[in-house]
Parts: sequence; structure tokens; C-alpha cells
Amino acid sequence: MNILVSLSSNIVSQGIYNLVVKKGHKGVVAADKASIPKGFVPDVILVDVASADRGILTGYQDSKVLLIDTGVDKDRIVKIFLSHRLSGVLSTDTDLPLFDKALQVVAEGQIWVDNNILKAFLHEGSPPPSPFKENGVTGREKEIIDLVCRGWSNREIAASLSLSEHTVKAHLNRIFRKCNAPSRSKLITLMMRPRQQAP
Repeated sequence: MNILVSLSSNIVSQGIYNLVVKKGHKGVVAADKASIPKGFVPDVILVDVASADRGILTGYQDSKVLLIDTGVDKDRIVKIFLSHRLSGVLSTDTDLPLFDKALQVVAEGQIWVDNNILKAFLHEGSPPPSPFKENGVTGREKEIIDLVCRGWSNREIAASLSLSEHTVKAHLNRIFRKCNAPSRSKLITLMMRPRQQAP
């Protein structure tokens, strides 16, 4: 997996670079746009809020982008998530095994949203997204949505909730219909968009 670490802080970039290399990943580059080796195409780009706006993403349309949340306002993260085609948001409180899993999940084309960040979007200041209330999402479906937002596969969700994979797929199909979401990534985008306030 080719990984480009491009954060606004050189010290933090170097620290994450060392961490990723220590975990055994090959093809890791910690650099600004001017010093990226010629021909290097990252599978995953790690950015923060400041570096996401520097134009580093424009040359890598097929690369997945994982935002490291350094504690900025969650409304700003939502805007960045929707405008920069992010594949995930990761908290700096994430432990190393989950960090490694987030890289794998994002590289495979899935969405990763750290559970603490998801809870902040849902419970700290922003009301729940409208699909929950208006479309009758059940408690079990909310559990499945939460696990989808963590990047879990159907098999992992089934094992965690003591369900069959077939049952998880059936739940997901109902969730997609209720939320008008054709895919996991669209569902997560909806989950992160605050509900419109009533006039």
C-alpha cells in the first residue's frame, strides 16, 4: 500500500510516517507536494484540515483520503468531508490497531469514521440526521449504521450482533431504502450531514 502523509505540521507528519513504517507498510512518503518522488501514486493520503486545503489532493483523483481530526470544529469537518471526497475521518485518540485497520478499510474503498467523531456529529450539538426520525429507522438498524460508519464488514457486523450475514444484508437493504442511500458511502455522508432546522 502506498501512503502519502501530508499534514500541516512537519513534526506530526514525521511521527505518523515513522509509525506507519514501523507497522510494516511499504511505499510510505512524508512530504509536501514539491518533494513527492516522481511517479509515486498513493493509495491513501493522510491529511488534516489545513493540508486538505493546500491542493495536495488535486493530482491524485483516484487516491483515497483519510482526514486526521486535530480537534477542529465538527461543522468544519462535515464541510470538508462533503467537499473533498474524503474516505474517512480519524481521531487523534485512535489506538494503533484501529489506525492500522482504518488504513486498510479506506484503501479497500470503504468509508471509515471514528466512533468518537460519529458520536460527536450525532449527539453533541447537532440533532440526528432526518432519516432516523422521518423514515422510521429502528434501534437495530441504528446499531448497524453505527458499525457501518466504523468501517465494519457485513461479516464483522453479523458476528458482533449475533446475526447471520444474510440478516445483516437484509437490514442494510432496508436502511438504504429508508435513508434513500444507494451505498455505504452515501449512507455515511447522510449520517454526517446535520438535519435542516424546521422554519
